[in-house]
Amino acid sequence: MDPRRTAWIVAAFAAALDLALVVCAYGFVSLFTGVEVVVDPEAGLFVAPAAIGASVIALLLTLAVTLRRPDRIWSSVLFSAVWTWLVFVVFSVGGFALASEGSTLLAALLFGLGFGIGWFGLLIPALAAVTAAFAVLVARGRDSGMERPKWPWERDEDE
Repeated sequence: MDPRRTAWIVAAFAAALDLALVVCAYGFVSLFTGVEVVVDPEAGLFVAPAAIGASVIALLLTLAVTLRRPDRIWSSVLFSAVWTWLVFVVFSVGGFALASEGSTLLAALLFGLGFGIGWFGLLIPALAAVTAAFAVLVARGRDSGMERPKWPWERDEDE
């Protein structure tokens, strides 16, 4: 199979996994700590989902590029963590600036950076790194000729 196609397929599944992990982790952290995900009411309802969605897209694109060479595990993991966090913060700043009426650029920057270095913001690169590590392992297996697992009824009689 073409390494570029494999990279995109694995990256897509990894992005879906990352989104699921982020939603799950946000829910559990919010539940156990009693803290709202977005504390500032001026931010609105869509800042966090937009920032999370943008970070997942950043992970998808980063893995689609780096998984073409899955032998470089640390670069994939590091780039995934850094890019997802940066995109998360940038979209948090932009979302806050658009959502809150009359806010200054400084207020938007403070919100975005505060959100990025809080519990919820730091989950983004941590989960992206874990997801990227698993994605690299899958891509390595695919490149070395590993076939997908088969159900018992899909196997040949002689297996």
